[in-house]
Amino acid sequence: MTEATIAALDRLDALRDALEDVALPLSIAGADSARDARRSAVRQIDDYIHPRLSNLDAPLLAVVGGSTGAGKSTLVNALIGLPVTRTGVIRPTTRQPILLHSPIDAGWFASTRILPGLARVTGVVREAPANRAGEEPDASQLGSVVIVADERVPRDLAILDAPDVDSIADDNRQLAAQLLAAADLWLFSTTANRYADAVPWKLLDDAAARDITVGVVLNRVPPGAEAEVEADLRQMLGERGLGSAPVFVVTEAVLDERGMLPPAAVAGIRSWLVGIAGDRAERARVSGRTLAGTVERLGVTARIIADARDEQLVVAGDLRKSIRSVHEDAAERVNDATRDGVLLRGEVLARWQDFVGTSDVFRTLESWFSRTRDQVTAWFQGKPAPAIEVEHEIESGLHAVMVDAAGRAASDSWARVRQSAVGRQLTSGADLAHASPDLPERASKLVRDWQQGLVELITEQAAGKRTKARVMSLGLNVITVALMVVVFASTGGLTGGEIAIAGGSAVVGQKLLETIFGEDAVRRLAAEARQDLDSRVRLLMAAEADRWNALLDPVDAGAGGDGLRDAAAALERAMVAVHSRVEGMPHRELLPSDVVEGEAMDDAAEAPLAGEAAEVRELPAGTGPLPAVERGSQEDAR
Repeated sequence: MTEATIAALDRLDALRDALEDVALPLSIAGADSARDARRSAVRQIDDYIHPRLSNLDAPLLAVVGGSTGAGKSTLVNALIGLPVTRTGVIRPTTRQPILLHSPIDAGWFASTRILPGLARVTGVVREAPANRAGEEPDASQLGSVVIVADERVPRDLAILDAPDVDSIADDNRQLAAQLLAAADLWLFSTTANRYADAVPWKLLDDAAARDITVGVVLNRVPPGAEAEVEADLRQMLGERGLGSAPVFVVTEAVLDERGMLPPAAVAGIRSWLVGIAGDRAERARVSGRTLAGTVERLGVTARIIADARDEQLVVAGDLRKSIRSVHEDAAERVNDATRDGVLLRGEVLARWQDFVGTSDVFRTLESWFSRTRDQVTAWFQGKPAPAIEVEHEIESGLHAVMVDAAGRAASDSWARVRQSAVGRQLTSGADLAHASPDLPERASKLVRDWQQGLVELITEQAAGKRTKARVMSLGLNVITVALMVVVFASTGGLTGGEIAIAGGSAVVGQKLLETIFGEDAVRRLAAEARQDLDSRVRLLMAAEADRWNALLDPVDAGAGGDGLRDAAAALERAMVAVHSRVEGMPHRELLPSDVVEGEAMDDAAEAPLAGEAAEVRELPAGTGPLPAVERGSQEDAR
């Protein structure tokens, strides 16, 4: 293995990891198809790209695919010259894919080198009519592939009979698509009356996009209509970028007693396949072309998935932004409530003004201290201390405002998110329409912590001995309440006598603080106190918004769109060097280093090794010649 190939494999693994890591959980437009594309891309890397890139000169895999009743199994039997896969009028007849290879190539196909997700069952060819050949149709065995070694299969080429691409069974259609995606070349079978159907052309369009080598078999063409039907089909192929694909016309013919077509009917197809298998340069061209086209198509798919990933992130980001906006508005409402004087309503503030609002207070600080001590004594004679009462009143009001704002924010966020189908899907099974159950407790703690912060601010400001003495004489509680009143007092939102009360409370509170600390210091204290409260409230509301992270974080987790694009571009750059080697690549024999340890077999008849088919199942023998049937039944069987 060359350094270029090793580098390309590293880039391929990185792209596969990025695809696996992409989260597409939101049910937005295009998400379903992007998820399907991602699964298909990862599976094709495992089934085809990685195995082929690891072993550029491994035998080719030719997959025979087509529509229901297109005669795929009859065609495979004719190519081998013996009924090895079952035909019949009951659809679908091919449930388990059958992979036919030369015994000398057993080491390549008996292991899980390709199609690792399918179990291996070893089949043995026995003489039997076509309607009894192969495995008994069994839906439970759909996840396995029957491996059949036969000398009639040319060396360096395996032929795989796939299920119908338009099967009535979903699993069959998916398996058919998976097998076609793992092919080095396709042998696509259709009929004279079905070649214009939409489903086959969708797959042929994919073949053109992958630049895979395709041979088209136009089967069951009525005698005399060959030229007309072939010309129409070739025109359609040319319009879809498949003009160079060989077209093989199989004229309608009577099957023999074993249900077999005459050998001459498929002579051209067999010659084409044998020619590719026997020419090492042609094999290299076919495998290199398919690999390059598949990697190019993988890059296109990765970018489509990247776009879908970006759209998921945009939708999730918009939801986050909307939720954050609602909770930021809630924090702003709390901020407004602390400015418009609402928290300073009531009789308590009037009594607080009576307590500190006499003209004597500001004559001399010493006489004011004496008078306030007398009034405080009076309050303790059957009345609560006004500082404590006001403190509790403001704390209660601030707490109520925060709880109400958080509850409204939760309700508004829930309503906004669930307006869309994506939001309803995201919130299925969740309940975020109400604030957190512990919000009241956290709001109470916020107020207490803020008040403690005010005490610390005042203590820091009262550094001088005289200022400290004045503060201690009145008490930290009184000074703290005075600062709270200054922070909250404003005439906005108040009317009548409330203006005088709140405004007066602010004036006397501010004058008291200015007498102790000075005018500049009071302005600074009030600004810092308000900023501290606003920061705490915003953190509280942000924590409420963060409850949505449990729903939105899975959308953000994993690789982003740019990561996918970068990984795809890196693989494409690495493949340039690999492609130069594929051109004219020399052929060599299978070496032990080419396969995983234990895969290669010295003798095809030996017991299976590690990773090989653990079960050997004999293809059932027939009980005699096929009974005579009407021509119509024979045609249906094909």
